[in-house]
Amino acid sequence: MSTRILPAVGDPEAARVIATLLSQLPGAEPAAPVPDSAFLLDMLGRLAAESLDDLPEVVLVHERIGPLPALELIREVALRFPAIGVVLVTSDASPALFSAAMDCGARGLVGLPLAYEELAARVQAAAQWSVGVRRHLGRGPEVFTGPGGRVVTVTGAKGGVGATFTAVQFALAAAAAGRRTALVDMDLQAGDVGSYLDVQFRRSIADLAGIQDISPRVLQDAVYDDRTGLALLLAPADGERGEEVDDRAARHIVAALRARYELVVIDCGTQVTGANAAAVETADVAVLVTTPDVVAVRAAKRMVRMWERLQVRKAEDTSVVVNRWTKHTEIQPALIQKITKTRAVRTPVPAAFKELQAVVDAGRVQDLDNRSTVKQALWTVAGELGLLAPPDAEPAASPEQPGAALAVRTSGPVARLRGGDRGALGPWLRRGREG
Repeated sequence: MSTRILPAVGDPEAARVIATLLSQLPGAEPAAPVPDSAFLLDMLGRLAAESLDDLPEVVLVHERIGPLPALELIREVALRFPAIGVVLVTSDASPALFSAAMDCGARGLVGLPLAYEELAARVQAAAQWSVGVRRHLGRGPEVFTGPGGRVVTVTGAKGGVGATFTAVQFALAAAAAGRRTALVDMDLQAGDVGSYLDVQFRRSIADLAGIQDISPRVLQDAVYDDRTGLALLLAPADGERGEEVDDRAARHIVAALRARYELVVIDCGTQVTGANAAAVETADVAVLVTTPDVVAVRAAKRMVRMWERLQVRKAEDTSVVVNRWTKHTEIQPALIQKITKTRAVRTPVPAAFKELQAVVDAGRVQDLDNRSTVKQALWTVAGELGLLAPPDAEPAASPEQPGAALAVRTSGPVARLRGGDRGALGPWLRRGREG
């Protein structure tokens, strides 16, 4: 579900800056800024008269709004429209003002000059609160929505290390555990998720690239509901169409999936692009798959260092899965963890390709026997990463549990991978709401 945001800003320059930053937030649907308090209250009143569901989740109130002072306006909005999360934008971030804003009903405070990370965090928190209130009041959508959806990315250190197979098994394990799961193929030029599951579908992730408002109905049209219980969003059949999915589109797509599914598993392939870098950056858990050989480990180290240089993800926030391991391998998981400065999961995946060959050749990896040591290891790893249970049931991360769930990370720019600006999202006012 997208987050509708209505900024109330009287200063034209401040309105331009806020509108630009809001257009960069993943899953955001910002409306044109309103110039004064009277206009804001009138607009909210008209929207509420048509349907309470048409009200925005978040209202941003600039400190220099008028004619009502900002705090009085916040109090008025909170009293008349209690399911809206109000955030104050101010240059005075003192504890006294923060306390006064909270007393008036604000759900957050953002300091000036605006920073992307702080704005994103405050808007997300206010939106989550608003969605929770509406769900409690019985006005929430029937499908899974809100902050509970988690994203895990699976990236290969190099080609052939088993990243796609790992991603598919993670998704199958989560679906078998009863979690509503989406599997996304973001290896945009050479995606093989469809081949592994014997699926052909006319729609792909590229069909969502040019859509700024990804409604539930639009998303459902692009997703293939497989008999395994997975919702599949496949890579385009024509590899050149992968260029249509840039980092901005990837953020919107991931945000839309996060709002509808409990778990989103993304196969990011082995190449760093703007799209999969954005996915790794915003993921709750980032997995890097390698094999215990010198070439693959060097590639893993190279990938981690690239993510750090591009400010995509820190090494310590990355979990490494060691595939095709044997007890006689000279390079053991502990050494790989030391070399890459990542966190190796406790369970390595054994080298037993004979168990897999028949189902891989048939394109039916969902039929892999439960007695397979490879399947057992990967499903165990999924449990270590917290993919099989709701977030409130997951163990806390600790040095003794390197595979425990990683903390949610606030998204930031992927500036060096992005070509061109992000553009503006379409207006949401008065649009029809789709179930």
